[in-house]
Amino acid sequence: MASSPPSVQVRDIIDLTPKETQIFQKLLEVVRHFSLPTQLRVAGGWVRDKLLGKECYDIDIALDDMLGREFCEKVNDYLSYTGEEMQGIGVIQCNPDQSKHLETARMRLFDEWIDFVNLRSEDYSENSRIPTMRFGTAEEDAYRRDLTINSLFYNINTSSVEDFTGRGIEDLKSGKIVTPLPPKDTFLDDPLRVLRAIRFGARFGFILDEDLKLAASCDDVRAAIADKISRERIGHEIDLMISGNEPVKAMTYICDLLLFSVVFSLPPNVKPAISEECVRLCVGYINAGWNLLQLVGSSTFNDEQRRLYLYAALFLPFRKTLYEGGKARKLKIPVVNHIIRNSLKLRASDADTVVSIHSAVEKFISLIPFIESSESMQISEAEWGIEILDLPVTSKLRILTGLLLREIKGFWRVALMVSTLLYPSDINHAEDISKKNIQLDKRRKVFEMVENAIVGLGLEEVWELKPLVNGKDIMNVLQLKSGGPLVKDWQQKLIQWQLAHPSGTAEDCLDWMRQKRAKRS
Repeated sequence: MASSPPSVQVRDIIDLTPKETQIFQKLLEVVRHFSLPTQLRVAGGWVRDKLLGKECYDIDIALDDMLGREFCEKVNDYLSYTGEEMQGIGVIQCNPDQSKHLETARMRLFDEWIDFVNLRSEDYSENSRIPTMRFGTAEEDAYRRDLTINSLFYNINTSSVEDFTGRGIEDLKSGKIVTPLPPKDTFLDDPLRVLRAIRFGARFGFILDEDLKLAASCDDVRAAIADKISRERIGHEIDLMISGNEPVKAMTYICDLLLFSVVFSLPPNVKPAISEECVRLCVGYINAGWNLLQLVGSSTFNDEQRRLYLYAALFLPFRKTLYEGGKARKLKIPVVNHIIRNSLKLRASDADTVVSIHSAVEKFISLIPFIESSESMQISEAEWGIEILDLPVTSKLRILTGLLLREIKGFWRVALMVSTLLYPSDINHAEDISKKNIQLDKRRKVFEMVENAIVGLGLEEVWELKPLVNGKDIMNVLQLKSGGPLVKDWQQKLIQWQLAHPSGTAEDCLDWMRQKRAKRS
């Protein structure tokens, strides 16, 4: 059953701020001074946002009879004539991979950056999303835009909104995401528009047009997304969605439109294989993760932590999925690493952090029961990859928690919150999530209980802890002339001792080491 579109409050006229009035007046003075026939129009997002009553500082001026660089030079000539300071002109060259199909000029007026570009019309070849550009009319420019709500102009000369498609204002009021031209043709011309339609639909809570959804999910358009858009551009759009105000809605659209495997493409030889149910689980986890974050408080994380938390939640069903990579394909690499580095072309550090969060999740899950109950600990040393000192339960808990936080550092709260999506019980089916049978309040209590326990143990910034004993001290006790694996092994043991004895001194630490070594002799 299709959702009914929202009712949106759209203003009848655009109210300019004092600064916008100053900027537009100055531009009109240039036109009049040189007796130019030029029509100055603000294009796209600024018009949409102003009609919605939102502030927008991204002003793009579309010119009907000259290049942006040429008009900027006219502005400087006028500033020189009036005795005002001339401004530098930046020229952003055509770069189709970055969705810059025409040269854009930029200059600063009244402390705001303004972009200038000529109106254009586009012709696309069959196998490229890079169009052949030519000067166009305002109507042609409007129809070549991605969505009707982005096709509106504000004519500075006449102080009026122009809706050349005849649908822009109507679709804005009815909360619909519609393309100016038939959607399949629009998407095959530039498949990036599919992702933009999803992003704007999620951002504004608008409904995707039914014909648009059919076109976006058809095989031809899905193939065009994979073949014609650079992975950098796909990653940029996905990152805007994840960082936006409705990441769950955006990922749900991607899943519903059968685009998940196209956007988050996987390497060959993935084990275990990814099922359709697994894809639904991905959306279920980011939904649960988003709701849990709202329950705990969104201020818990900064913007970067929130962003990577959502990626970690989204890809949680893939946390144990590996593929064969590296030289001779002998390495077992997490598939999440491939998705973030290769499918989305995000930063390598993003991939490393999300993989580290997933690794920390498994360790947190093994610790939470003991933090809850202080029972005797039965921890798998193989799972932790270390030999754990034989100490009382409370000391052992502090050691393992401290070592875990030293690994994950400032993302420990992120890893903990992701862990609570799996503890005390995993979400096994997308159906569980759709029925909201995931006990969010119980998971919130687990998060807060463990967070408070970590703070109570004085471990919240334990990665800043400096070793009491250095390598040279260890070599002296061991009577070694050079370092090596034995010194490294003792460094790890001494960090454990230090975590177990937060008030201990360097001499106490060395005494323990001497006693331990003497017992082994």
